[in-house]
Amino acid sequence: MRILGLDPGIATVGFGIVDSVNNRQQMVSCGVITTPAHTPLTSRLDQIYTDMEELIRHFKPDCMAIEELFFNTNITTGISVAQGRGVSLLCAYRCGLQIYEYTPLQVKQAVVGYGRAEKKQVMDMVRRILNLTAVPRPDDAADAVAIAICHARSSTSLLQQKEGFNSCYTI
Repeated sequence: MRILGLDPGIATVGFGIVDSVNNRQQMVSCGVITTPAHTPLTSRLDQIYTDMEELIRHFKPDCMAIEELFFNTNITTGISVAQGRGVSLLCAYRCGLQIYEYTPLQVKQAVVGYGRAEKKQVMDMVRRILNLTAVPRPDDAADAVAIAICHARSSTSLLQQKEGFNSCYTI
């Protein structure tokens, strides 16, 4: 199974492409989609959609795993990130991908084994799980790879195999 992991954003959208076969994961690619600052929001959203569509066509993932939004303090930033996330969800849906959503706590639990793990611990486990010489960079790409690993590990659960999932599902 080829998984597109996505760390949503508006200025920077992290992506990670991970192949998962027989409970083993291998990184295919990772990086970021960026949009220029001081550009109208509609233009930035269009750029995210266009780049996402190209990414999906090029790597042909079977599904997309995306992080659910967690609003901490800056609600204004959160709203624009939510709009970017919505465009990413729409693009994946229109490209025919199954979509799975995970909370930050679920990603940490799946990757590190502890839902309150520090970011540094998550990044180190991403490196170890994928047998990489260094943590993927930039941080948004590494986060997206962690989300893909989370789905790879969660998708093998007996519950999913028995019940299946809809095209957009929060685990």
